[in-house]
Amino acid sequence: MTAVRRAAKSRNAARKPSATRRKPATKAKPAAPKAKTAARKAKSIAPKAKTIAPKAKTAAPKAKTAAPKAKTTAPKAKTTAPKAKPATRASRPRSAPASGAPRSIRELMVYALWIELDATERYRELADAMEMHNNRGVEELFRKMAVIEGKHAEKIMKQMGWTSVPPLPSGPAPWPGYEGPESAAHDEVHYLMQPYHALEVALACEERALRFFENLVRVARVPEVRAAATEMRDEEREHVGLVRAWMAKVARPDDGWADDPDPPRYHD
Repeated sequence: MTAVRRAAKSRNAARKPSATRRKPATKAKPAAPKAKTAARKAKSIAPKAKTIAPKAKTAAPKAKTAAPKAKTTAPKAKTTAPKAKPATRASRPRSAPASGAPRSIRELMVYALWIELDATERYRELADAMEMHNNRGVEELFRKMAVIEGKHAEKIMKQMGWTSVPPLPSGPAPWPGYEGPESAAHDEVHYLMQPYHALEVALACEERALRFFENLVRVARVPEVRAAATEMRDEEREHVGLVRAWMAKVARPDDGWADDPDPPRYHD
């Protein structure tokens, strides 16, 4: 019996360590829920951080709404700009095309240059037209007139020191109509015209230029402009005399100069 009791005690002693080992397992089970609750707290905190982000986004539209305010101030500056234009026009009035005069030497010379350039181009056009109709005598005469007018333009460029042609001043030109005073009209020529007729066209151009500069002398208010216009008037007067002398050396055409038994036919 004593041996049996000893054996029972030894068995009971062997069971005690396993019991102590199970005790921590039972205590660890409640710790897991605590960790889960802590995780839930962390998750509940995360939404709070997310709710802060929308506040930063709502602040961005405020900055965008401030930008249109700066844009609205720009039109105010634009509306004030047109007010300055009437003042400048009132201080620098434009005269009527028929009686106006340039206000400076440069403006006068720009107009004079364009008069010569337009006349040069027009004589070249008339020469090409005469060449097309095999009117060699008048063609040659018109090309000579183009060269003469081109030299006048080169003289003005050299006097003013210009390396390129300046644009015409804004506003109406100081001559009536759209054509320069020294440009021949296309309807003044005829495909059978003779050299004498071509010189008549050139004479009419020079006389218009003479009247133009005579008018500038009368209406010019700036003394320097009046003096320069006087010189140009005298030059045009000389040109008129040269053309008339040229015409005196050319035979006058017969009465039937425009008769053509085989007139040209134009097709569209």
